[in-house]
Amino acid sequence: MKITIRNLSKVYKNNNRALNNVNLEIGSGMFGLLGPNGAGKTTLMRILVTLMKPTSGQVLVDNYDLVKHRHQIRSMLGYLPQDFSLFSKLKTWEFLDYVASLAGLQKTQQRKKAVDEMLEHVGLYDVRDRQANKLSGGMKRRLGIAQALIGDPKIVIVDEPTTGLDPEERIRFRNFLADISQRDVIIILSTHIVGDISSTCADMALLNKGEVIFNDSPDKLVDEARGHVFQIEAIDAELDSIKERYPVISTIPAENGWEVQIVADELKDFKGKEIEPNLEHAYVYRMEYGVDAHEFSLTD
Repeated sequence: MKITIRNLSKVYKNNNRALNNVNLEIGSGMFGLLGPNGAGKTTLMRILVTLMKPTSGQVLVDNYDLVKHRHQIRSMLGYLPQDFSLFSKLKTWEFLDYVASLAGLQKTQQRKKAVDEMLEHVGLYDVRDRQANKLSGGMKRRLGIAQALIGDPKIVIVDEPTTGLDPEERIRFRNFLADISQRDVIIILSTHIVGDISSTCADMALLNKGEVIFNDSPDKLVDEARGHVFQIEAIDAELDSIKERYPVISTIPAENGWEVQIVADELKDFKGKEIEPNLEHAYVYRMEYGVDAHEFSLTD
């Protein structure tokens, strides 16, 4: 299975261009869509799940056209939106049972078996009788992915799934998605959290101001930053000057001041050492110093 996105653009009525000539090919496995808030990620996700029509361009899911074959494509989809909400009066199992019926599981016994297996799979079986809106934040996100998967969809799209989760729940969620991606399924993970991509995705795209500015593996993005990440041993009086001159990744207290990690084309006026980059370094370096980097902003 493959999703092909060709010259996709979305312009809102206020002439805000949310997407500009996006071209991507997404195959089976986990695909990461990374970018700052306001980059156009949610607009792209809403188009892919048929909740919004593009202004121009084309999306193909195998041989199905997104605009012409909306019903067929919807039957393949599972979706966890960023603003996932629950029916306040339904128990956890009742909510998932309702979603399962919408996904086409009409036989009661078949649906009960699928619901119980999914609740077990996401670690919610023991709270199946708790009202869904009384679950913890992490449990609600797990219920969200359960409702996205209950019909065995071929395409699973999750938008900012780990926002607001504590570190333990975030790791659990990423591992859960990684397990699912071993099947013959496409999982698109849209996020502004670099760690969500680095630990799970073999392929990714970087989106900023509606444009794809990188599309390859996370390792290739890290390679771009090699030789451009430095650690400076700084005293208090130097901190402001460093922050004015370079994008700062981290500032850690040290015995004689601070250990400051920065990205730069070249380190000048400060003493420091080159260090091995990770995906967070690479992301910031690409946004600040990549091709036509002056057009992009870290805080978009």
